Amino acid sequence: MTATDTQRTLDAVWRIESPKLIARLARLVRDVGLAEELAQDAFVAALEKWPETGVPPNPGAWLMSTAKHRAIDLLRRNERLARKYGELARDLATQEHEPGADSSADLEEISDDMLRLVFTACHPVLSPEARAALTLRLLGGLTTAEVARAYLVTESTMAQRIVRAKRTLTDKQVPFEIPQGPELGERLASVLEVIYLIFNEGYSATAGDDWMRPDLCEDALRLARLLAGLMPKEPEVHGLAALLEIQASRTAARTGPDGEPVLLLDQDRRRWDRLLIRRGLAALERAETLGGRAGPYTLQASIAACHARARTPEETNWVRIAALYWALSQLTPSPIVELNRAVAISRAIGPADALVIVDALRDEPTMADYHLLYSVRGDLLARLERFDEARAEFERAAELTDNAREQSLLAARAAECASAAR
Repeated sequence: MTATDTQRTLDAVWRIESPKLIARLARLVRDVGLAEELAQDAFVAALEKWPETGVPPNPGAWLMSTAKHRAIDLLRRNERLARKYGELARDLATQEHEPGADSSADLEEISDDMLRLVFTACHPVLSPEARAALTLRLLGGLTTAEVARAYLVTESTMAQRIVRAKRTLTDKQVPFEIPQGPELGERLASVLEVIYLIFNEGYSATAGDDWMRPDLCEDALRLARLLAGLMPKEPEVHGLAALLEIQASRTAARTGPDGEPVLLLDQDRRRWDRLLIRRGLAALERAETLGGRAGPYTLQASIAACHARARTPEETNWVRIAALYWALSQLTPSPIVELNRAVAISRAIGPADALVIVDALRDEPTMADYHLLYSVRGDLLARLERFDEARAEFERAAELTDNAREQSLLAARAAECASAAR
């Protein structure tokens, strides 16, 4: 195997194994930042040795063994952690085994450690941006450069953000544990929010030249699937997985030949990924089967399912979608949910009724600079043939978005309205 082949193999192994490796090390050393450093040390050791010795039969076990020995060496040099060194040395002696398949006990322990890492990386003590960056770094297996590219910032900026996040976890003495009791629900909401934010940034990029960043969607989808495997009895975990699977199924149809945006009702539904839709509908069924009141992600997945089941835009059950948005507004009231409900009502009943709802949202301070408010209002006005007003709304929306593709789309809608008004 050439050095290039080894590098490719190691990169693939890192992407798959690093979350498990960091999770297990973090449980041992009780420090996420130190755990990541130890994992990276093991990665460097593999980079040095594997081209000569070949890739071991169980690369993950090799990396774990190497990282544990590095941890022992580090702790041995620190007399204040002598007791911890003894515990870790005993742990290594009792847990280490010949490279091969993990036992069921090992797999269960890895799952627990992964859950601990998820809840630690998504701790509310961090800002949403820091949680997302740290989650992608530790659980997505992305390099700092890859995370930086995903969020359109420099690598140094992202490195500082990740370092600050890890330092905050240490300074605040955030325990490396799975929360229990009522706190579990609160913290799980933070975990789901982070994965959802990552997906949304990929699905509709807030800035830059691209309408979408599919790689970011795939990272979020992988995290959602991982969490669903780790927490199989949590309905909202399956609800989020269902939502992302169905949304991701439209990826190929959301852009045209030159990367231009294609809106939902204009998409070629033959390009929707039927496998992802089936996976999403199955996850939605699991969420509903687990019982209890449907949460926000399950409700949104139900809305996405209405679109997925419609073979043509005309077959879409807009009445049900409007009802689901109403249920969502009762559960998590927000102007954005109300705006989406207005869109559904415009299709189920008509644009005039929807415009009443949208106009009421114009007084909401949080919506003053929200470009989609003006975009939706422009669409409603155009359908009511109030083209001059619609043109102004589309122009305002184009001014407010930082995404170049979206700006072009909105400018084109404004030009169409100007032409229709003549």
